[in-house]
Amino acid sequence: MAIRFPHQLPDADDALMASINTTPLVDVMLVLLIIFLITIPVVNSSIAVTLPREATHESQALPQNVIVTVDAQGAVYWFDQPVANNDALVAQLARAAAQQPRPELDIRADARADYDAVGRVVYAAQQAGIERIGFLTEPPSP
Repeated sequence: MAIRFPHQLPDADDALMASINTTPLVDVMLVLLIIFLITIPVVNSSIAVTLPREATHESQALPQNVIVTVDAQGAVYWFDQPVANNDALVAQLARAAAQQPRPELDIRADARADYDAVGRVVYAAQQAGIERIGFLTEPPSP
């Protein structure tokens, strides 16, 4: 039974609104989806490791830093000069490691380069006694 006001017509539509308001349900489901998307990668980590805590900072390229470039095909360059083989790279890095102050090795690797080529450069630096290795990147596009 509905209340009728005197200004209402007797044949006005008095049907009950039988639809369900789904807006709160959608809001709750979106919040739950966001929570699950954030927490699932944390839960899926099965290997427990203690990561180093280091603040990232921008370093200045010093003149004594050594720049080794690895192109997309895996060729290695000492500054702008091609390196013949891995032994020549180790010899050049050993000469650089003997300098005072010790230079840092900056590796410029193409994004399409194989990890093997970059790994060989890192291994050569380890054999030569280079203590500091950095990877040069470009900032993301705005």
